[in-house]
Amino acid sequence: MKTANNALLDFEKFMTIRLKASTDFVEGHFDSLKDISVSNEPATIFPPNGIYLSGVLQVNDFNQKGASNFLPGAQNKFEVIHQDASDTLAYWTGIQRSSVNIKGQDTVVIFNLRITEIFRKEHDSWKLMHRHADTLSE
Repeated sequence: MKTANNALLDFEKFMTIRLKASTDFVEGHFDSLKDISVSNEPATIFPPNGIYLSGVLQVNDFNQKGASNFLPGAQNKFEVIHQDASDTLAYWTGIQRSSVNIKGQDTVVIFNLRITEIFRKEHDSWKLMHRHADTLSE
């Protein structure tokens, strides 16, 4: 059994994969996000537009449609405020800062989001089960 320290170290390593999946998403590619998303219920997303969705199929469909709005050339980073992990659950909270290209828009769009994400182990891999994102007011 992993200790809490080892679980956190494992999760911190995973966060590089999570950031890549996020960057792929804001460049129009959904597959790497799907790869790190849960395949078993529950799954939820609270996107910045104020709605919520529940269910693996609904969340994946929403994310796939969302990714299709973006074009390559994004800048994307996470500023982790805090994170923790046990053997089966992990989370991070922080800020996502992105400059993106959106289909149909001539200028780069900048967004800064407050993020909370919760992950659980499925088949010995971290999988995203909940994302809450809303606009940061600065």
